[in-house]
Amino acid sequence: MIAAVDTNILLDILIPDENYLKSSKALLDRYIEKGQLIICEVVYAELASQFSSDKDLKAFLSDTGIKLVYSTEKSLYTAGERWKEYTKSRKHTLQCPQCGKQITAVCAECNYYFTFRQRILSDFIIGAHALLHANIFISRDRGFYKTYFKDLKIA
Repeated sequence: MIAAVDTNILLDILIPDENYLKSSKALLDRYIEKGQLIICEVVYAELASQFSSDKDLKAFLSDTGIKLVYSTEKSLYTAGERWKEYTKSRKHTLQCPQCGKQITAVCAECNYYFTFRQRILSDFIIGAHALLHANIFISRDRGFYKTYFKDLKIA
């Protein structure tokens, strides 16, 4: 089994988050026993901010058994398709990353509905990469991925 890992899971461990450290570590341990852990270029780049050198990042990935797997043209195209769907269907709402619930923000003074861009293309690259290169995706950002990647199995 191949499990793709989202940045938030790894940051829970690197920047010890008391709320998620144990559960994120348990997920990684469970899926490394079942097969292989992978990340895409975007996750690699996001992780780089937490290390003083490329050598240190590579050592962390080696120690955790995580491999960098490069995106294919198909996964990048899929990301673009899902991004287009998102930008066309974006509403005047915010979406909870945990459960997917939508809320509206309105100016109390003039009743103007705020439009938010909660997602950037890199989120779609991560999702499409997981969809096409892995059997399961490990992330805490379930609401978003369940909405735009219904065909992606999420741990």
